[in-house]
Amino acid sequence: MERTTFEAIVAEVVDALPPELLEMLENVDIIVEDRPDRATMRLAGIRHSTELLGFYHGVPRTHRTRSYTLVLPDKISIYRVPIQLRCQSEEEVRAMVEHVLRHEIAHHFGISDDRLRDLGAY
Repeated sequence: MERTTFEAIVAEVVDALPPELLEMLENVDIIVEDRPDRATMRLAGIRHSTELLGFYHGVPRTHRTRSYTLVLPDKISIYRVPIQLRCQSEEEVRAMVEHVLRHEIAHHFGISDDRLRDLGAY
């Protein structure tokens, strides 16, 4: 799948999010990257770039204080190559992108991986 097709899928998934959720994602950029960089891999505790499908870079809303002003946007990275390696069709890519995006949005709202496991989101 070409990068432009993948990016279009990500845009469609973002546009399909509930409007009230989109409103709460102020100051968050959602971007497509081919793979995570080494610094992100270290933060995630992984050794191979194909292990990570997405990553939330930022300060979760639950950790923000009154001094959280005039900051660069948080970023949700969606990693194209690892997702495409796991999927056989465009429908699978779309479903995986939706899952990964919702997972990273949960981190933006301060929900940990452990809590997501407890909720059955894995």
